Amino acid sequence: MTSPTVPKSRAAGLLPAVVAVVLVAATGLATARPVLPDAEAASLASRYGFTVKALNQAPPGARALREVGPDVEHIRSWISAVGAAVAVTDHDGNGRSDDVCLVDPRDDSVRLFPAPGTGARFQPKVLVPDRDYDATMAPMGCVPLDLDVDGDTDYVVHYWGRSPVQFLNTGSGFRVVELVEPRQVWNSTTLNAGDIDGDGNLDLLVANYFPDNAKVLDPKAGPDERMRMQDGMARAFNGGTNRLLLSRPRGADQAPEWTDASAALPPEAAQAWTLAIGLQDLTGDHLPEIYQAEDFGPDHLMVNLSTPGNVRLRTVKGARDLTSPKSTVLGHDSFKGMGVTYTYPDGAEMPTMVVSNITAEWGLQESNFAFTPTGPGSDLLSGDVPFIDRSEELGLARSGWGWDIKAADFDGDGTDEIMQATGFLKGEKWHWALLQELALGNDQLLQYPAAWPRFGPESNLSGDDRNPFWARTASGRYADMAKHLHLDESANSRGIAIGDVNADGRPDALVANQWQDSRLLLNTSTSEPRQTVLSLRRPGTGTSTTAAIGAQVVAQTDNRPAQRAQLYPANGHTGVSSTELFFATGSNEHAEYTIRWRTPSGPRTERIVLPPGSHSLLLGDDGKITAV
Repeated sequence: MTSPTVPKSRAAGLLPAVVAVVLVAATGLATARPVLPDAEAASLASRYGFTVKALNQAPPGARALREVGPDVEHIRSWISAVGAAVAVTDHDGNGRSDDVCLVDPRDDSVRLFPAPGTGARFQPKVLVPDRDYDATMAPMGCVPLDLDVDGDTDYVVHYWGRSPVQFLNTGSGFRVVELVEPRQVWNSTTLNAGDIDGDGNLDLLVANYFPDNAKVLDPKAGPDERMRMQDGMARAFNGGTNRLLLSRPRGADQAPEWTDASAALPPEAAQAWTLAIGLQDLTGDHLPEIYQAEDFGPDHLMVNLSTPGNVRLRTVKGARDLTSPKSTVLGHDSFKGMGVTYTYPDGAEMPTMVVSNITAEWGLQESNFAFTPTGPGSDLLSGDVPFIDRSEELGLARSGWGWDIKAADFDGDGTDEIMQATGFLKGEKWHWALLQELALGNDQLLQYPAAWPRFGPESNLSGDDRNPFWARTASGRYADMAKHLHLDESANSRGIAIGDVNADGRPDALVANQWQDSRLLLNTSTSEPRQTVLSLRRPGTGTSTTAAIGAQVVAQTDNRPAQRAQLYPANGHTGVSSTELFFATGSNEHAEYTIRWRTPSGPRTERIVLPPGSHSLLLGDDGKITAV
């Protein structure tokens, strides 16, 4: 039997349709998440174990929405979708990272308390500004820092509706000091700390999301305090003004002197809708480069060319080739950046930068990023960007509506696993069609809240996401092990913090959930002995010591690739990790550690050999390392 003949003209007309079908099918295959065979998945999962504990419970009168300004009442759930945050710290000075600073949006509290299972070592405390604080303000994050360099832990809390507040630990309580005087109306989503100008003192980067002076949470906001949304879904640059503040310590129990160096931020990064900040020295000069993960537009990587007291930052962008989609090229994306972390697999000298975006199936199928190095970091000094996105190849491209993301070695094999917070609105009605319609509209209208459809308590946008736990397989790709580890609870998470809460030599994770109880994931892995844990200190005031934020470590043993880490605990969205660094060395191996840090006279490098275990090391201004 012969097949019917299709006329050439008709066949030509069918060709685009055939190509379209093939492309659609290929796209479907390309976006399918990798699935491991059961046996391989079970073997990989056996390396990990977690005991899940509640960090908090619903407070009396707990709520699930905020009061908001009159312009955004119809999108109240959207406005109410952030604020959960967590930090792991050593508040009581016992030398362990077993205390928690938790922001709970259900009562807008900032609570400081011992981690579950570590004993009632001090009475829980609530951090509240002592003046000029009302219901039009809400905390968004808590960052532990030694602001006065006296050896104990202070805190910077950032908010919507006001500028951040410093809580100085006096031993018997807190001295509350405004970060800026007079207080201003900022809407700050994240805050990071590092020595940006290289003078040896910690500086602050404050990311302000909604425009300055917009009273987002004030139902009585006047015409001059009203809201303005983003002026585009792909290139929005009308957000709040990001701030860079340089510090000069003034002594114990005294707030530092802050100098506003915000003008040094490149214009394209200064008013982006920033949700996460990552600091990492990529060029080898011991000055951290700055990665800003931006909502509604291209992320920004800023090369740091500063000298003490003089901040110079230069934005760099990747070069696009013929085969790379524009949004996968660093600095050219139109995605919704939410988090950033750094990992150094297989002894790599340069990190892979893993960035959270929105990757909702049948919703908004963007891609997470895994910017992997293609050359030395010194290329950045000449404007070249030695990174390409390999998220699809590595199995990290898709997860859900992403937020914070953290890399840590949970099984002690020298290779980091990656955890990500996901989820957005947990209503009962699937409202992706409304968001898609909004996104397809005219950008000129987008900034006006009245042009937005309703996103209320009933709205569901990726509300059933489950946080992935990516582990690397034998092939080099990563696979999500959350289901196998019983970590696939449906929870709208925002921040993740890493620290050894029970001092057993294994990193644990704390997860801040929005409008739900937050969680402690206690690491029970038995695949390797405890890791070597380094607490790096530098001289403080008098005889005190303080965390050596910005220090860099390369650990080398005889039978493992080099392991690298840099100490920037506040990297990411709203999860702040401990000031510990973890290295897989085995139970009997002495390892050599090359440690680099900055002193008042410049960078220092020293090597030290240490046995397994936990070590607190003082990185001296004289270039010597001593145990403390």
